[in-house]
Amino acid sequence: MRDNDQVSHWNAPVADTPVHAVVPVPGSKSLTNRALVLAALADSPARVSGTLRSRDTDLMIGALRALGTRIEGPAGPLGPDDTDLLVTPGPLHGADIECGLAGTVMRFVPPLAALATGTSTFDGDAAARVRPQATVLDALRSLGADVTGDRLPFSVSGTGSLRGGRVEMDASASSQFVSGLLLSAARFDDGVDLVHVGASAVPSGPHIEMTLAMLRDAGVVVEQPTASSWRVAPGPISAVDRVVEPDLSNATPFLAAAAVTGGSVRVPRWPVSTTQPGDAIRGILEEMGASVTLETADGADHGTLVVVGPDHLSPLVADLSAIGELTPTIAALCALADGPSTLTGIAHLRGHETDRLAALAAELGAVGCEVTERADGLEIVPGPLHGAPWRAYADHRMATAGAIIGLGVPGIEVDDIDSTAKTMPGFTSMWTAMLAGGTT
Repeated sequence: MRDNDQVSHWNAPVADTPVHAVVPVPGSKSLTNRALVLAALADSPARVSGTLRSRDTDLMIGALRALGTRIEGPAGPLGPDDTDLLVTPGPLHGADIECGLAGTVMRFVPPLAALATGTSTFDGDAAARVRPQATVLDALRSLGADVTGDRLPFSVSGTGSLRGGRVEMDASASSQFVSGLLLSAARFDDGVDLVHVGASAVPSGPHIEMTLAMLRDAGVVVEQPTASSWRVAPGPISAVDRVVEPDLSNATPFLAAAAVTGGSVRVPRWPVSTTQPGDAIRGILEEMGASVTLETADGADHGTLVVVGPDHLSPLVADLSAIGELTPTIAALCALADGPSTLTGIAHLRGHETDRLAALAAELGAVGCEVTERADGLEIVPGPLHGAPWRAYADHRMATAGAIIGLGVPGIEVDDIDSTAKTMPGFTSMWTAMLAGGTT
């Protein structure tokens, strides 16, 4: 578990001139961890190339290896920087699982543990122990699993199979509850017929679309009878060699730097078509006044995204329900805009790494914004901004939001910049290289 008493303070650098840089971005966390789970459940070995190696993905690798999956690097034994992985499924058995603060490990791995033989125990960081978890655990119980506890720490005792069948859940707090069940459902005796029964729609719909697309790629028969129900037929999961796209959400702070400074940032290998919600940053930046272009060769499946910043940032009124993970980046941009902004549809962010709405309201307020915290979002009125300590709350996206504010406001000190290692190790080096005008 992470020692939250040992954190790294960082003075966010100011951009004295417009940023002009090329910023290659490592692989997608969301795609990496889904690909690893599906490979662990597949009928033969598979290669997953271009994976992200970060705290979250290493926790997933560690969890799957503990349960009995063999994961190797190009030279055999897995090295800390290996991104091209060979995943060989094995008989699943009970294990001690460390979740850290990774929602994908907390929500995706328990269904695998229900398919294992023996008891698996789950625990994680102190902040993870208050994250919503009962939804997926109650669903597993109704599908025949033996589960003790309602949040971290908890245990799952398996007998090597799980009945499956119909289950209702309220997934209003996180799309990960849906994806976590769907990823393993083909291995349940009766598959799964999952119905969302919450009063609010499931947030972050693109992440569910990502899960469905990857299941279909693996030959799984999956249907969506309604907008709030999913059906997965029992059957094998085929091994698929996958190449992971760059993490588009992790790219957004660098693209924001172009918008904030009136400069330009180029991100290579941006996919032409993707299920990643981070792709939506293109429309957000255009609405705030930036020029956004995807440069591609004819017939190519990826190109270079180019963002050129405006002379001032326009305010924004936006429903972010489908792209909630981008909220810290967008809120930082709104704090530097030339008028009031309103962000809605993001009540579910209260159950992320921290209560992101409360955290953003507190930190933006501390640097001079007038922020009103709504039930489902934020109203942000920029003011004369000034330096202040910026608390990251052990949350990688809060830390990068502080870096964005620091581009235009001297004296922003982020209290835990190392929290960025959750999904983007080496963030500060990349940020410094970007400001120096090179390729990060």
